[in-house]
Amino acid sequence: MSTADEPTARAEDGADRPVHGEAFHARTAAGEPGAETGREAIIRAARRAFTLKPYAEVTMRGIAAAAGVSPSLIVKRFGSKEALFNTVVDFRPAAAELFAAPLPGLGRHLVLTMVDLRDRLRGDPLLRVVFSLGIEDERTQLRSRFREQVTGRLTGILTGPDAGLRAELVAGQLLGLGATLSLHRPDGATAHVTAERLADLYAPGIQHLVDGS
Repeated sequence: MSTADEPTARAEDGADRPVHGEAFHARTAAGEPGAETGREAIIRAARRAFTLKPYAEVTMRGIAAAAGVSPSLIVKRFGSKEALFNTVVDFRPAAAELFAAPLPGLGRHLVLTMVDLRDRLRGDPLLRVVFSLGIEDERTQLRSRFREQVTGRLTGILTGPDAGLRAELVAGQLLGLGATLSLHRPDGATAHVTAERLADLYAPGIQHLVDGS
């Protein structure tokens, strides 16, 4: 719960959350955010903008205002709106963390990592592939990246029969988890359960798909 003195940020699931620590205090003498903090704020704002609006309606100025930075800083960091869009539709960083566990414990790791990523990113790392309102070409590109960088990567990791099918079903389970956590904030039961308890309940079904048994 934020107080009147706490700054807030709008997350991908639509909830306002307080900004703490370095994200609030890391400012340079010129008043710009610290290097990494500023980049993360821009990406968060751009991710939300490109999810909620068609590409043509998204402006660098609007993203800058949402991120609390100057438009010139976005140009300096990313160069162009197209380059920023390409960064936003890159699922590889999230996939690298999600799949960084041996297969026997991957189901539990996926659940715990999803919760951790949502907390760190102040938004879901995968749901934009479902809720993007962009025009058809943009949605096609977003979904193509998702299939290549998430589902395709998992297909290559899994062993046994029907690896592609199982990978798609696991991806669906992760999207469902993200949607559930978003839809039931801030007062639902999932908003108050620990990540470990959530993994106790949700991970066995994912692990069954991982094992293929």
